[in-house]
Amino acid sequence: MIRARDWTGHPLGRPEIWPVAFKTALSLVLNSPESMILAWGPDLSFFFNDTYFPLLGPRLSWAMGERFDKVWADGWEQAKPIIDEALAGRPRRFVDLPWTLDTDRGLRETWWSFSYSRVLDANGAAEGLFIFTNETTQRVQGDAALRRSQDELASLNAALERQVEERTKELRLYRDIVQSDTSPILAFDTSHRPIGFNRAHHADFLRVMGHAQQVGDDLLDQLPPEQAVVLKGLMDRALAGETFSVVEAFGDVERSKPTWEISYTPLRDEGGQIIGAFHHARDISARLRAERELDAVQEQLRQSQKMEAMGQLTGGVAHDFNNLLTVIKSSTDLLKRSNIAEDRRARYVTAISDTVDRAAKLTNQLLAFARRQALRPEVFAADDSVRALSDMVRTLTGSRIEIVTDLPEQMCCVNADTSQFDTALVNMAVNARDAMDGEGRLTIRVRSVDHIPGARGHGAIRGAFVAVAISDTGTGIPDALRDQIFEPFFTTKGVGHGTGLGLSQVFGFAKQSGGDVLVSSQVGHGTTFTLYLPEVSGAEQATRKEDPGAPMDGHGTRVLVVEDNADVGTFAVQTLSDLGYVPVLANNAAEALAELAKDAGRFDVVFSDVVMPGMSGIELGQEIRRLYDGLPVLLASGYSHVLARNGTYGFELLHKPYSVEQLSRLLRKVSTRQHRRRTIGDAAP
Repeated sequence: MIRARDWTGHPLGRPEIWPVAFKTALSLVLNSPESMILAWGPDLSFFFNDTYFPLLGPRLSWAMGERFDKVWADGWEQAKPIIDEALAGRPRRFVDLPWTLDTDRGLRETWWSFSYSRVLDANGAAEGLFIFTNETTQRVQGDAALRRSQDELASLNAALERQVEERTKELRLYRDIVQSDTSPILAFDTSHRPIGFNRAHHADFLRVMGHAQQVGDDLLDQLPPEQAVVLKGLMDRALAGETFSVVEAFGDVERSKPTWEISYTPLRDEGGQIIGAFHHARDISARLRAERELDAVQEQLRQSQKMEAMGQLTGGVAHDFNNLLTVIKSSTDLLKRSNIAEDRRARYVTAISDTVDRAAKLTNQLLAFARRQALRPEVFAADDSVRALSDMVRTLTGSRIEIVTDLPEQMCCVNADTSQFDTALVNMAVNARDAMDGEGRLTIRVRSVDHIPGARGHGAIRGAFVAVAISDTGTGIPDALRDQIFEPFFTTKGVGHGTGLGLSQVFGFAKQSGGDVLVSSQVGHGTTFTLYLPEVSGAEQATRKEDPGAPMDGHGTRVLVVEDNADVGTFAVQTLSDLGYVPVLANNAAEALAELAKDAGRFDVVFSDVVMPGMSGIELGQEIRRLYDGLPVLLASGYSHVLARNGTYGFELLHKPYSVEQLSRLLRKVSTRQHRRRTIGDAAP
């Protein structure tokens, strides 16, 4: 933390010019295994070691080097007289001082021991203060619990001793102390036999077992065998000297088998010898039932909230898709008109194509949010992708927004879908641009980190991650809206200025890739979105291949098309024929296998839909691998939960809706790859 701070302008100056006496004192503090503070100079600049971290709580991130009165502003009135005394040569020490603190465990009551002493210079003047501090909460609370336990044990031991010495007096005390408790109390000897119990135990034992218990009975013989084994283990722990509590169910299953919270304590004689033990039981069955009922109500509430979210999602999808369909429908109607000018025809065709692209993008964003998109992960350097996207981001944000990139010297590699990664960055950049109203500074920072901070109800996640942070100088996000910003179709923009799916895409992509996205914001001071993705070794980095831009001629490549949708199948066959391929259509996997059984050598590649009745495209591809090793398979899907959950099983995947260029490119890719494999195989000796 000392190295991380910028000391420019600090009263102590930069570390290189710090006095030797200060450095020596600071080294003593930093290397001490005890929790220590060093307050130095006239401003009492505040320094601390690692062991002191838990005491600072939320102040930890900024406290190093700050003024003492700023760090502990909420306790300065109490601390100042003590500090003044210590600086005046009157050191103070406090033992087990109670203090309510906001620490790393939250606001809670704690106990501490402190000592204050001066650090003198060569002339005997006070330069600063050493403050030793140790948390004694555990010991104080432990001592209190031990005293309570000892007091309870002493009372019961006294009662048992008086039972031997003066039975009448002991019975009166037993009645006054134990019998008044409405929870069952049972004392037993080292042979597991009852030596005393209260009325509550007698009544509950009769209720759950169906017969009365007597002093001297063998307690283990009175329970079902499987329960007797459990009870003996608990009694033996207490007879061995252990004090503990458990939750167990005991009783005759045909009558009642409540769940009990039972506390066990050993009994000792005057010499400290264990002569038995006792347990104090509380029937918590009603409480557990209430908790289960509460859980059920909460689950109903969660389901209700989920249905409400589904309603919002459905409405948003319907609204956006109806808009897109309106453009397509209007364009097709206009194309049907006679004597339409060629430039208008081209404009309407372009409108249809662009609208289909927007519909596909909308579908992909929805699938990403739902974590149901079939991602195609590959290893790449996130910093290289940010560097490559910088020019695009500048174009998107405009000249009035300054783009600053802060990239590490070492590569930060991730295994993720590169296209979705780029889309997530663009979505966050566009969101930042709109928050700044087109003017300000946008900073993109990439770093390797060792954890994801806790957020949205879950704790921190340890591990190697790459953090890509995009910060803006915009208006910030109010606290009331921060929990909604990743919801689909939630937007604060006006109608026509955003779908509300950009940040939901980022959220879905991060979660599906094994990471997360967090937001920090201050109204009026800007916002930072940080995308976390699991980091992988740079040695695994894959080289991106540039896709050819134009459609490729099929050159007579023979394709078995497997598609259960008649319209899509007919269109695919016509398209492939126009591109110079030789297609054969099969309506399902069974027909495809029948065609292959006739002569698999007739085909160079199989092009199959994923979602089909009966055998799916994935299952078909796996069967082709088994029967016709070497025959390539290209899959096509608009959505498949199996692909989203398990990946593509090694098959190339074409996302619907696809263009003619994409279809021809991937068909050529898989068929060329297989041709290359066959050529190498034929050439092998």
